[in-house]
Amino acid sequence: MALGDSLTEGLGDPVPGGWRGWAALLAAALGERPDGVPLVNLAQSGALASDVAERQLPAARALAPRYVSLIVGANDTLRAAFAIERVAAALDRAHGALSADGAVVLTACLPDPGRMLGLPGPLARPLGRRMRAVNTVVHAVSARYGGVHLHLADHPWTAERGSWSVDRLHPSERGHRLLARGFHTALAAAGVPVGEPPALALDGRAPSRAASVRWMATKGTRWVAARCTDLLPGLLGLALTECRHGLAGSGRLLDAATEGATRGALAALGAGPAPKDPAPVQGAATMAG
Repeated sequence: MALGDSLTEGLGDPVPGGWRGWAALLAAALGERPDGVPLVNLAQSGALASDVAERQLPAARALAPRYVSLIVGANDTLRAAFAIERVAAALDRAHGALSADGAVVLTACLPDPGRMLGLPGPLARPLGRRMRAVNTVVHAVSARYGGVHLHLADHPWTAERGSWSVDRLHPSERGHRLLARGFHTALAAAGVPVGEPPALALDGRAPSRAASVRWMATKGTRWVAARCTDLLPGLLGLALTECRHGLAGSGRLLDAATEGATRGALAALGAGPAPKDPAPVQGAATMAG
């Protein structure tokens, strides 16, 4: 079962009739034989953590899956009503229920959207702060329930332009293949039966820099506006606050406030702080391709 948002729905990896994505690539490489593990993908573009916990989770549990991917939270950072407490509660509810059912749950930390879009610092930093909070929660919840977790937020391939589609927020075919291969490596290390790792050879062409520039110039602004309709006024306020603290040299206070809220959210769940990632990250050598 694949739960989550557009990342897991497969955006950025087009095939005839729709999207493929990393979850389909990984499913084909699981089990004792190729294509031996069928995939049911419930991920939907725009989904929030609460959508996964309230809508996708019941449908997933009804099918008693063996493996479940749970990657969500980026869209929450693009909402004016963002509250790390609600994100944490939804993720804990979903991960806890799936783990109790005996499923192997896959999670990942992801880059922040502000950095990926190349937004100016006063706009990017507040979004980055939110994404770090979500990543901290995801990592801690995964550790709490013994999930298979990939810390990809700062992995080298996430900084490579060819790993992302023209919208700069969704992986390209190459990025989806790298993500699938990273999970394959982590599952194999955990003793899960796997076949040959997903291939890195592309079926299509990598997005060109010219296409990326055209997309940002003609569609990018409208796309961001559509995704951030209720965030934009508040984001301007966050940017002004960021500038004010920057001039005063007190930006660390904003970081401290977010870190405090994140610790409080985890404490409310009874979960401890997120463990530090080992070096190198699981699957790093394979994912570097």
